[in-house]
Amino acid sequence: MSAPRIALIHATPLAIEPVNSSFKKLWPEASLQNILDDSLSKDHAAAGHLTADMVERFIDLAQYAKRAGCQGILFTCSAFGEAIEAAAAAVAMPTLKPNEAMFEDALRAALKAHQNDAEVLNIGLVATFAASIVSMSEEFNALTAGLERPVKLHSLFVPHAMDALAQGQADEHHRLIAEGVQTLPACDVIMLAQFSMAAAQTLAQTKTSAPILTSPECAVLALQKRMKND
Repeated sequence: MSAPRIALIHATPLAIEPVNSSFKKLWPEASLQNILDDSLSKDHAAAGHLTADMVERFIDLAQYAKRAGCQGILFTCSAFGEAIEAAAAAVAMPTLKPNEAMFEDALRAALKAHQNDAEVLNIGLVATFAASIVSMSEEFNALTAGLERPVKLHSLFVPHAMDALAQGQADEHHRLIAEGVQTLPACDVIMLAQFSMAAAQTLAQTKTSAPILTSPECAVLALQKRMKND
């Protein structure tokens, strides 16, 4: 498949530039279709949880992408795990949650750092959208449930950072995230939860010796591999 058409489904406009940049860098041959419903993040924040209506809307978006001729889907919204699973089942095409690839990469990095099976794997998760911490923690814990060794997830919400980015204050967004990273306990690897956080990686990395992963780059490489294997 030389030039597959990929649907990028967003619940916030802040995720569009980071993931498109990652595709341009890592998989420039892919043809991209950006689909945005920014009311989803607003409705999730207002409801405080994922609703049945939101799940149906995710299914609708995925089916639209399929009708538009897309061969794969990457969701960039990190607080909607169950809705994405329902959408993936409805369209039966390669579909990736925003953070599943980053989770797997983080686990591999932590396992490489600790050869002793008795040692705890300490993994950091930094988020700028509070609602994503619950869903991402659940997904991460489900992934690690089968490991026969202890894993501890250290989650941190950075308030005001997403608002700063939405207001065009990228430097302030990056600064708040970097300051947040410094407050984490010692971690083997740190994950930046939102696609919109990717540009903060460079500054945040200067504040810690632990490698920092971003979801867009991990996701692009994982989707590319999955589609080539299908």
